[in-house]
Amino acid sequence: MSGPILIFDSGVGGLSVVAAIRHRLPDVALCYACDNAMLPYGTKPDDWLVARILSVCQAAVDASQASALVVACNTASTLALEALRAHLAIPVIGTVPAIKPAAAASVSGHLALLATSATVHRPYTRRLIEDFAGQCQVMRLAADALVGQAERRLSGEALDDRVIADCLAPLWEDPALDTVVLGCTHFPLLTQALDAAAPRPITWVDSGDAIARRLAQVVAPLPRAEATGGEGPGAAWATAPSVSLAAVLAGYGFAAPRTLRVDVAAT
Repeated sequence: MSGPILIFDSGVGGLSVVAAIRHRLPDVALCYACDNAMLPYGTKPDDWLVARILSVCQAAVDASQASALVVACNTASTLALEALRAHLAIPVIGTVPAIKPAAAASVSGHLALLATSATVHRPYTRRLIEDFAGQCQVMRLAADALVGQAERRLSGEALDDRVIADCLAPLWEDPALDTVVLGCTHFPLLTQALDAAAPRPITWVDSGDAIARRLAQVVAPLPRAEATGGEGPGAAWATAPSVSLAAVLAGYGFAAPRTLRVDVAAT
């Protein structure tokens, strides 16, 4: 039995990855799962997060009978990717900040990583910068509040321009900065608002297309008509019921989310 590709995130940020996958692999069968009860991940303790991510992903894989898992969350990937690969019997594709393409795109050599606190401070992230942008000046900026803004945008609520401006303000202290890595999959959902808040042209770089390319290399995704198992392609799961989430997922072709029950409680 062959199942769909399961996309996992803490919230709706993974939908930016869904869009990239469908652009490159338009006929692939996808399911979606999110741990919206514990949003945002970036502010939670590491040890608790690893246990939580393993539990949620195992439950979602069991429910979907997925043939592969895409961890569409930078925080989860930089923290728990190896543990997931050891724990699950299917291929696991992670998400890492797009430091390498951003360094190549920057003309000035001045770039920034805009991400959640957990991703910004992770040793894994520091190594990425050393390995792929050692010749660049890289600012690391935590912007946890943008996660909530992305969730609001997809649910149809108005964005708070002041929150966005405050999150971005430290970037403009470097007049040579020309490229920003969107190191959280929620952030590409805000690209228009980020552009509007920038005082000069900025190149925004995210990981969506790289994930889609990697998925095509690692697995041979089944077309939607051929995928079987679980609730079928287009199914979705969440750890907390939400009417607004159902509406958002419907906009991306997913069914109303079923409740996913996990063992690891709130911290």
